[in-house]
Amino acid sequence: MSRLETRFVADAFATNWIAPLGPNVDAFERELANYVGSEGAVAVSSGTAAIHLALRILGVGPGHKVFCSSLTFVASANPILYQGAEPVFIDSEPQSWNMSPIALEKAFIDAEKDGQLPKAVIVVHLYGQSADMDPLIEICNRYGVPIIEDAAESLGATYQGKFSGTIGKFGVYSFNGNKIITISGGGMLVSNDIGCLEQARFLSAQARDAAVHYQHSAMGYNYRLSNVLAGIGRGQLLVLNERIAARRAVFNRYYAALSNINGIEFMPEAAYGDSTRWLTAFTVNPSQCGVTRDDIIRALAEENIEARPVWKPLHLQPLFKNCKYYPHQATASVSEDLFERGICVPSGSNLTEEEQSRVVDCINRCFR
Repeated sequence: MSRLETRFVADAFATNWIAPLGPNVDAFERELANYVGSEGAVAVSSGTAAIHLALRILGVGPGHKVFCSSLTFVASANPILYQGAEPVFIDSEPQSWNMSPIALEKAFIDAEKDGQLPKAVIVVHLYGQSADMDPLIEICNRYGVPIIEDAAESLGATYQGKFSGTIGKFGVYSFNGNKIITISGGGMLVSNDIGCLEQARFLSAQARDAAVHYQHSAMGYNYRLSNVLAGIGRGQLLVLNERIAARRAVFNRYYAALSNINGIEFMPEAAYGDSTRWLTAFTVNPSQCGVTRDDIIRALAEENIEARPVWKPLHLQPLFKNCKYYPHQATASVSEDLFERGICVPSGSNLTEEEQSRVVDCINRCFR
């Protein structure tokens, strides 16, 4: 917390606006939309809820397919199942670790042959870096399929001068406890289509009709955000740029300390935009350095330092074992390789240089 949140939360208590409505919610939506440059925003209970609402508004339902990045957290794809639709997973490209236009093109070619184009494509911006949107948009526009940007990990990242989450039909942000700014939970749906956002707002509040009594003509959800949490979000938004600078500084220190080790390669920063470096991630090639990713994770754990593999691709998850997957190349699955060799190390905005030195020293000892 930055302590700037307290005045907004105090105001919520002073005015007795505790419910999932109120001035902080309205202001948080307006201020977030202004920051990223979208026409509007709807605050909801989670990023997952925002994806679900986007799919519902796009008419996704049973019998439909939705293309989705494979190298991501399960929350990116679970809402596809909520709607009774079928996920089709798309591999990453090595240049950005994000969705491969080559794999996406293959998936569309097959879908057109089968006579069943997807209802939507969910493009995930991984670890604080935007996907290469221009080729992805060109492909989707050619087939008339809308894009939902899962920017849960990339609030503040840019692509060709635009913020991630503002390029497709819908953008989704998360304020979960591990995100670059947090309100403990919560999310935001953004779009330039105000009509769709009003529909999302209606559905998120149990789809209550405009009547004196409680009347419901459509199925809705309890997805609205608390006015108290929205107050925290307003305070967090004020320091977002500082958080980004802090994460990039953490990455730069790791890079300076470890990039000269043969066999370590950091997640690249694509030339088309700026990454927030939400998490610092790199790959370890044991054939070059004699050390595995798991060796490093175990060594850090012995020092009470948590590290993790990069996301396990969704097409490898038991939940999605029967779903189709399109690799970047017929003989090369980029996401599987990244999962086998990739590691995420402590990257918090409040990580001190002394704490980071402990991590670096431990990793260096693995190679000695």
